[in-house]
Amino acid sequence: MNEIETIQSKMEQAIRLLESRFLEREELIRLLLLGLMSRENVLLIGPPGTAKSQLARAVSQLFGSGRWFDYLLTRFTTPDEMFGPVSLQQLKQDQYVRQTDGYLPSSDFAFLDEIFKANSAILNALLSILNERVFFNGREKESSPLVFLMAASNELPEENDQLTALYDRFLIRYEVGFLKHMSSYEQMFQLPSDPLPSLLTLRDVEAIRQASDKVTIPESLIYMLYQLKTGMEAKEFALSDRRWRKIGQVWKTSAALNGRDTVNVWDTVYTPHMLWDFPEDLNVLTELFQQCFQEALKQESERELPLHTYDQTAKQWLSMEDELHSFQFKKEVGAKMSKEAQEETRDKLERCRTELEETARLLRGKLVQWQQREKDLPGYIRNQNFLIRHTDTFAVKYTRLRIQGERILQTLQGLYRTLFDREIPGVHYDYTL
Repeated sequence: MNEIETIQSKMEQAIRLLESRFLEREELIRLLLLGLMSRENVLLIGPPGTAKSQLARAVSQLFGSGRWFDYLLTRFTTPDEMFGPVSLQQLKQDQYVRQTDGYLPSSDFAFLDEIFKANSAILNALLSILNERVFFNGREKESSPLVFLMAASNELPEENDQLTALYDRFLIRYEVGFLKHMSSYEQMFQLPSDPLPSLLTLRDVEAIRQASDKVTIPESLIYMLYQLKTGMEAKEFALSDRRWRKIGQVWKTSAALNGRDTVNVWDTVYTPHMLWDFPEDLNVLTELFQQCFQEALKQESERELPLHTYDQTAKQWLSMEDELHSFQFKKEVGAKMSKEAQEETRDKLERCRTELEETARLLRGKLVQWQQREKDLPGYIRNQNFLIRHTDTFAVKYTRLRIQGERILQTLQGLYRTLFDREIPGVHYDYTL
């Protein structure tokens, strides 16, 4: 087992442990770990009592060796509480320097509750820490080791330029609600409370970062990203270039976690949680993303099920159907035609017969193989990205591709039947599956 496989195994164990303590948070848990490994900040929006802070602390326990900072912000929180007190010794030498050890600038992981209640003195310092991982300590610019910052708020920020800039630093956003299912309430009173084991290390995060630097995004997925951007702008949604670039980096991290050096379409599934500014927009943006996802999946599957090629063949001969059918009719009734026209159309008809037969046989064979894959699509999808939870939802998208292929096959068979008054030899296919 190589290093990436070991990290993947540890993450799967961490997911199981977190799921046993935090009910109905399966997607959020995976998103948090993906954000952590991507070194991206995560913001949770939701009412008090939805285990936001508890989940943050549980994630930090998984990294036993990391330094942890946890604070509840109010309008009266001072910079000393966040960034450390001013050094009196340095002050005597006319140097304004903070002692940051044990405070946010020196932490590996952090949780800030009610982050939008921070005052302007704190906000200015937070912006550089969140984005560049830099803290301006007096005249010095110090690098912050911060790997992951998770913040929570009961409400979204008000119209304020500084708060808007802070909000933009959180690539991943998630709305957390109360438990909904009766089964969750039955389990809620028997949840484990013992400390979580230290499964992951800072070295694991660094290993994934190095691996993700070598990952490439294929042109088809860059086009998907551009399609998504264009579709959002058409609906008057806008994202900064910084956020689009970070989305691509999360895709690369997902590919690295799954042991690949190229991003595939399954690395993009959590993108909707990186697009919205208001929770109520999530459904609209998810629908828009799914349209782009389906098209990208179709293009990525062209190697195994080249529907575009088969469809082009069908359309090419469909456009000549009237001409070829007319020739067949004239032959039957003995209508006069020039020798040249007869030979030309006869050659075209023979080419049509050959191409329809070959294309239909190839397509039929691909569809049969596709049906075999569909028998364990959830397993196949999970092999593509182990962080995907509801694989059955995505399995439907493969079924749609098969249905498109079956429609093309029906078109080929129908055209052949019309022109040659028989079925294509050796192309029996069961459409009832």
